[in-house]
Amino acid sequence: MTTRSGTDARPSRPFWLVPAQAAVMVALGLFVTAVPAGLRLVSPEDRVTDAFAAHRTPWADSLSQWLSVVASTEGIVGVTLLCVIALLVLPRTPHRADAVFLGGSVAVQSAVFLFVTMCVERPRPDVPRLDGAPPTSSFPSGHVGASVALYGGLAALVWTRVRGPWRYVAAVVLVLVPSAVGLSRMYRGMHHPSDVAGGLVNGIATLLVMGSAFLSGRTRDTEGTRDTEVAHEPAHRPAERTTAGRSGQRAVVVRHPHGCGDELAERVRLFLHRHGYDDQRWTATSVERPCGTLPEECADPSVGLVVVCGGDGTVRACADVVAGTGTPLALVPCGTGNLLARNLDLPLDPLAALETALTGDVFPIDVGRVWGDGLPSTRFTVMTGAGFDAATVRDTSPALKSRLGWAAYALSAARHLGDPGMRLSVRVDGGRARRRRARMVVVGNVGALQGGLELLPRARPDSGRLELVLFDPRGAAGWLAAAGHLACRLVRTGTRAPDASTPASPTGSRTVAGGALEYFSARRIEIRFADAQAREVDGDTMAEGSRLFAEVEPGTLRIFLPRAPGSTPSVPHPSSPAHASPTPRR
Repeated sequence: MTTRSGTDARPSRPFWLVPAQAAVMVALGLFVTAVPAGLRLVSPEDRVTDAFAAHRTPWADSLSQWLSVVASTEGIVGVTLLCVIALLVLPRTPHRADAVFLGGSVAVQSAVFLFVTMCVERPRPDVPRLDGAPPTSSFPSGHVGASVALYGGLAALVWTRVRGPWRYVAAVVLVLVPSAVGLSRMYRGMHHPSDVAGGLVNGIATLLVMGSAFLSGRTRDTEGTRDTEVAHEPAHRPAERTTAGRSGQRAVVVRHPHGCGDELAERVRLFLHRHGYDDQRWTATSVERPCGTLPEECADPSVGLVVVCGGDGTVRACADVVAGTGTPLALVPCGTGNLLARNLDLPLDPLAALETALTGDVFPIDVGRVWGDGLPSTRFTVMTGAGFDAATVRDTSPALKSRLGWAAYALSAARHLGDPGMRLSVRVDGGRARRRRARMVVVGNVGALQGGLELLPRARPDSGRLELVLFDPRGAAGWLAAAGHLACRLVRTGTRAPDASTPASPTGSRTVAGGALEYFSARRIEIRFADAQAREVDGDTMAEGSRLFAEVEPGTLRIFLPRAPGSTPSVPHPSSPAHASPTPRR
């Protein structure tokens, strides 16, 4: 067995260099602004900015404006979020260290930039400016520093992680972007040459610090070797079981026809036969009946197992029927997100998940119940919410989702980054109503998203409580603070969050990331919006409405698992190539 990469220990070593970097940048700024006039490069710098201002043309104005937009706060934050999501979602094994390196580089560069501008006062060039001047000092150039951190970071990842001749072209193009941004900022009269040089130094220093923390000693080849070793570890085999206990018991298999193709369905059928389930009833889902004929099938007392072959939406529909009946559920994850399977530590290979689960035992987990105006009462197993996430789910193209999987959600999310916030009131466990603003509201029974990102770190499926997060980043600083907080949680993959059943205050809230994230823990949650909002339940779009109520139903769903929810796995998940299946879709 191979050991996990040491990304948990290594990142803390070079972070002491960040204060040193900030001190050096402040010293450079003071040198540029405070040395004797006879030693400063005031006249040559003025001649450069004057020359740019005197030779402006319409096409150059347009090009420089486009480059400034590329390196603006909104542009940098948007591209960074898309790249981080892509690193976590698109590869078969999430590139967590690479994602944290990239997002952390942008965040650290911005923090150093803001600190330096508070210590160094330098006016903008005395020429007609094509952009409105922000209140920060001209030294160093924030646009240049941010573009170095982002596009230089991408160049480093392309150079070290990608094979093929095109990586040279891609890396060179990415490296040239910050220089082009620097020229555009001088052309538009926003910075002196030394300001641009300061931005380059700040960005490069940040990449060196973050690279030594997250990329040092890790090459694409070694990562590939590690992944290959894990993939070829021997898969678990089910323990020998007698079929006497299953004599006369029927297995009902609910199959999503797009997620579970004919080949996979046949393999599931044979697998259940080997486990003693000779009496099988299969039913296909449809838009009108998302759990097929499961309600009619479960009316038969001989049903001893329900197998769900689909994604979180199919699991939710089946759990709504099965919860509280005592009939156990087994998951065959073949959807887009498969978040319940991820949070229950099941393998994401469909047959491996079924094999691992049936080797274990039956455990009770919680489900949530949600309702509201225009939203009939229904159970959920993962999350429900309104605002940004619901709009993302609603506007994701089904065609793109079938081709790209989870990455299609990232493309849709980019369109909603600028959506306005919502005015709402929150009441938990019958307490007083609290007025808030938020871009996104999520109520969760479990907490981890794609790539292991812990949006609700205290959520557990057996805690008897639901977790609520209000996501409301204010401005670029808020987005960076939220991204930095979530990224820090992402690298702590070996730790478990505190028990959700013992929050600091039963009716209170916890705020992190400078207030960008506010958490509540409760058995019952009532949310009222000032205006109708998009809503979603376990990845399925629901009708817009102004109310969202949720409560927990503790331990009402029995499910086959290899171990108790929340316990640490002692061995890796099975990932035998024999279990390979077609690309999952929901």
